[in-house]
Amino acid sequence: MKLRSPILIRVFAAGLALAIWCWSRTLRVKIASVDGQQHPIDPAYKQYFYAFWHEGLLAPLATTCRIKMLISQHSDGELIAQACEWLGVGVIRGSTSRGGCEAIQSLIAESQSQTHLGITPDGPRGPRRKLQMGMIWVASVTGLPIVLLGIGFSKAWRLRSWDRFAVPKPGSTVCGMLSAPIQIPADLDRAGLERWRLRVEEKLLEMTEQAESWAERIAQYGSAAKPPVAEQPQFNQPTTDYLLQKSA
Repeated sequence: MKLRSPILIRVFAAGLALAIWCWSRTLRVKIASVDGQQHPIDPAYKQYFYAFWHEGLLAPLATTCRIKMLISQHSDGELIAQACEWLGVGVIRGSTSRGGCEAIQSLIAESQSQTHLGITPDGPRGPRRKLQMGMIWVASVTGLPIVLLGIGFSKAWRLRSWDRFAVPKPGSTVCGMLSAPIQIPADLDRAGLERWRLRVEEKLLEMTEQAESWAERIAQYGSAAKPPVAEQPQFNQPTTDYLLQKSA
C-alpha cells in the first residue's frame, strides 16, 4: 500500500525515525580507515563525497551529522526523506540515473556549502552493487574527493528487495571499512568517466567485502576480531554515530 496523504506520510516518517533512533542505540560499531584518517573530518576543513551501497542505508541514517543525502523521488522517497529530516540528516531529492539533471545540479550546488554529501550509487532501483555514472561526473565537476564506505553487519535480516536491504538485528555489530579519498580528475570525456566508474565500483566492492568479512569474524569469534588488513587503524565509538559525527 502506497502512502499518499501528506499527513499520514508525516506521521509514519516520525514513527520510522523514532524506531531507527531507538534501534541504533543497541548497536555496536567498529570502523577502520585505510589511510588512518578518523572520520568524519570537520566539513568546514575538508568536504567529502561519501558513497555506500543502497542496502546499507540504515547505517548512516542512524547518525546525527552534517551530511546531505541524495534521496530518490520514487514513491517511497518522501517517507524516507522526511524520516531523514526527523533524524537531522539533510536531504537532496532526485536520482542521478532517472531524470537526474535536477539532482545533479543540486549536488553541485551543495558542494559549495560546508557539509558532506552522501549517495548510494546503485540506488534507487539497481542493479544491486552496480555503480552508476552520475556520482563520478559530479565528483569530477565539483572536485570533491570520494570516500567509499563498505558496510557489514554481524547479524541482520535481509529483505526480498532488489538490493537485499539489510536491517541489523538489535545488539549486532556494524563494521565500516573506509577507503582513502579518491580524487576524480576534471574534464573527463565519456570514456574517461567510464574508466573511473569501473575503478570506483571495484574499490567499493572491495571495501564491502572487507567489512562483511570482518563482521562475519566478529559474529564467529567475538568483538576482539581485527579488521581484515592488520595495518589499517581501527576506530571504535560506543553508538551508531560513527560515520559522519565529528569526533570529540
